[in-house]
Amino acid sequence: MENIDVILALLAGGGATGFLAGLFGVGGGTIIVPIVLWVLQLQYGGEHPYAQHLAIGSSFAVMVFTTLSSMYAQHKKQAIDWPTVWRMTPGMILGVLIGAASAKFIPTYGLQIFFIVFLTAVALRTLMNSKTVASRHLPATPGLTAVGTLFGTASSWVGIGGGSLSVPFLLYCNMPPHRAVGTSSGLAWPISVAGAIGYLVSGWSVAGLPAGSLGFIYLPAVLVLSIATMLFAPLGVKAAHKLPADKLKKAFGILLLLIALRMLWKLL
Repeated sequence: MENIDVILALLAGGGATGFLAGLFGVGGGTIIVPIVLWVLQLQYGGEHPYAQHLAIGSSFAVMVFTTLSSMYAQHKKQAIDWPTVWRMTPGMILGVLIGAASAKFIPTYGLQIFFIVFLTAVALRTLMNSKTVASRHLPATPGLTAVGTLFGTASSWVGIGGGSLSVPFLLYCNMPPHRAVGTSSGLAWPISVAGAIGYLVSGWSVAGLPAGSLGFIYLPAVLVLSIATMLFAPLGVKAAHKLPADKLKKAFGILLLLIALRMLWKLL
């Protein structure tokens, strides 16, 4: 990958991904996956048979660094609910590994349709600023483990850090917006690590992968994207803590709508 225009485009995309990751507590996979697909298309002049797997695996590898930077910045702001992170993480890791192992065998069209409908519903609910129910709170550890497993599996199939799922869930459970975003960044890191390992192992013995691949991880793109995301994630965290809670919540709802529209456009 020696084309300077491609490298500059990766740096720009990585910068935007890092900023959004810090701002909303997401991993940025919805941006990284299409960027890696674009790079592979440029490099190999067509659709590589494992392009989607490489894009998702590379997305997780980049998010390992993105979410680590974001999580550290949120921790310094004391915005992470660590007990919730510890209780949800085992289920999320289990779900990611299940998703990575089964990704080869599961058709993604139906899952993508479900994901689009789900994100749209959550986004509209967030934007309409529906009334909170004071009695609603986080479930006990078994419930959080089950939710974490579900979110981890879905994240693994689509190549995201889970923030688009965990933030709405935490908001639904009456966690304040800034703390929900911070806690989501803490949850996104173990998802990213487990996803990267899962796709590395899943693609380890696959023949015909592009030069520079390690399993289903395309290292040249990961290197450039990771540098940019790590630099810009702390800036997103700073911006998030300057926004009033209601505006941060509405901005997240808009982000979810944009993610759903991008996925729908890709399907059509």
